[in-house]
Amino acid sequence: MTEQQGEHVRIERYCRLAGVSRAGYYRHWQASRPRQEETALRDALQKLSLVYRREGYRPITARLRQQGWVVNHKRVERLRRADNLLCLRKPAFRPATTDSRHRFMIYPNLAARVAPTTVNQLWVSDITYVRLSEEFIYLAVVLDAFSRKVIGWALADHLRAELAVEALEMALSQRDVLPAGLIHHSDRGVQYACGDYIGRLRQAGIAPSMSRAGCPWDNAMAESFMATLKREEVDGRAYRDLLDARGQIGTFLEQVYNRQRLHSALGYRPPDAFEGELPRLACLLHATSKPVVVDRVSA
Repeated sequence: MTEQQGEHVRIERYCRLAGVSRAGYYRHWQASRPRQEETALRDALQKLSLVYRREGYRPITARLRQQGWVVNHKRVERLRRADNLLCLRKPAFRPATTDSRHRFMIYPNLAARVAPTTVNQLWVSDITYVRLSEEFIYLAVVLDAFSRKVIGWALADHLRAELAVEALEMALSQRDVLPAGLIHHSDRGVQYACGDYIGRLRQAGIAPSMSRAGCPWDNAMAESFMATLKREEVDGRAYRDLLDARGQIGTFLEQVYNRQRLHSALGYRPPDAFEGELPRLACLLHATSKPVVVDRVSA
């Protein structure tokens, strides 16, 4: 990278000092710089769309121009559509309705009234993006709602269904799932509604559950986890590439989050330690003739 250093320093001199040809420099610039600009623009667009969630692509275009971006509304519209950044319109009062944007079946919210009392009763899933220098990559996770433990995750440079399926397969390999005894909750994204994902859930005897349209609170536990991941790991890193991101994020998920990070909802214990106390609690429940109410903070 060669930013402007003075009025009389030319690219030719930079190339001589660096020992590269001008043609090689321009070939590298043409291959790399536009992708960096596109990634930076998409990142700014993501941030504005989250802050001004009720604004369409034209107001967002104006805000980008105020920040110094040279961009027209057609490009902003295309990028918002590609990243699924849709504005929230404020309709007149009416009962909530189901609005599916794909052809797959939407499943009812089975997790709304479930308060898990042990592991493998309720799993929650979600997908988020991670920014690299020249592109975005995507992380899919599966959490056990009882212990908040990350039991499955996958990282890739695409949003195809196999990303979510890979995270699910990791969770299934780590847990003994009883038939018809587990609910899997997610949003209505096509990755979770498609035939490959639903078929794998059915094969394992897991009941699918989905949030209501435009209601992120239905999947609040997964949303909260993603916020923690961004705040404590992703936002403070500059990953070189997908391989570097996979190594560092994997270390955070499996070593820091599951084994070291204290969770207030678990009585300030890590998920692994909280799950490790389950045999003692099970013996306590079996030994007493009266029902024992186990509080997560006092247990």
